[in-house]
Amino acid sequence: MISTASRFGNVQEYYFSTKLRQIAELNEAGRNILNLGIGSPDQAPDSSVIQKLQEETAKEDTHAYQSYKGIPQLRAAFSNWYNKHYNVTLNPETEILPLIGSKEGIFHISMTYLEAGDEVLVPNPGYPTYAAASKLTGATIRSYDLIQENNWLPDIKKLESQDLSRVKLMWVNYPNMPTGQRAPAELLQQLAEFAERNKLVVCNDNPYSFILNRQPLSLLALGLNDHVIELNSLSKSHNMAGWRMGMVAASRQHIDNILRIKSNMDSGMFLPIQLAAIKALELGHDWYEGLNKEYRSRKKMAWKILDLLACKYDQEHVGLFVWAKVPEAVESVEKWIDEIMLGAEVFITPGFIFGSNGARYIRISLCSNQEVFKIAFSRIKTFIAK
Repeated sequence: MISTASRFGNVQEYYFSTKLRQIAELNEAGRNILNLGIGSPDQAPDSSVIQKLQEETAKEDTHAYQSYKGIPQLRAAFSNWYNKHYNVTLNPETEILPLIGSKEGIFHISMTYLEAGDEVLVPNPGYPTYAAASKLTGATIRSYDLIQENNWLPDIKKLESQDLSRVKLMWVNYPNMPTGQRAPAELLQQLAEFAERNKLVVCNDNPYSFILNRQPLSLLALGLNDHVIELNSLSKSHNMAGWRMGMVAASRQHIDNILRIKSNMDSGMFLPIQLAAIKALELGHDWYEGLNKEYRSRKKMAWKILDLLACKYDQEHVGLFVWAKVPEAVESVEKWIDEIMLGAEVFITPGFIFGSNGARYIRISLCSNQEVFKIAFSRIKTFIAK
């Protein structure tokens, strides 16, 4: 066996990859583990989106390689979507780049701008891919704290008291995953100004802005410049996680730079998926309200489970998850989560996977139907009573 590249030691297999394999093995052995952990929407896209995919897939002329930039109609649809919902004007030709999911964008941006000797600001807790992508480039991680006492918002004054001369990128994610914290508009302005003062780029990963959130916000609402980049996705907002449809919005120079990396990594997106995505982007307020009506019901059921477990949570948080602090009596959250999984056959995500500031927290996903939540509640209630 040949040796792996030196960068291989910088990353581990993604937590959910290993945990889903463990759950699959348990289920194959006769268990029935309910997964309240991963944020993969269980509902279907709108019927018009599915119909469009079916129609276009049946055509003989839709199966060729596509442009690395996505078709012009898709870029125009993303531009209209941003204008309608975020009040942001984007040039579809030069300021939008469709992606095979926004996770791809995290790696492309990192590959475009980071290398050994550079530093990148990564939230703690935060999406593990920010750190993983940065490490693969050879860059150094500078973790910045998000804590409950500061409403899970970055302390910009504290950051600015440090030496930031080697920092190129800062990852932010609001509405936040895993905590569900919304960003006030003034924070986005502060972040943009902070980036400009310190000659770095703030990248806002923004896939949760429509989920249980009354006012979607964009970092780009203050205008585009060389210090801001935003990622977005249809995975959560339109139930299209497996379709792999995302985008990056930024100044022309950023888009041109990222495209140089992307064009060496893929051969474009399947045309029928692009055309169906346009349908999704044209959906109106009723679509989002219908989606959120279901999530509101599920959220209340998640609260009941957390009440059973004596956890504390903020009912004002938004997004696809409920983030909760575990009781002081729990000595090891990891052991406790495994006990619940094996004893009640319900998997809940431990917060430590998102960073040390998540060590005393857990996260429940809203991506299971209400019947699953009822069964999970009953199982955990029985488990606790033993």
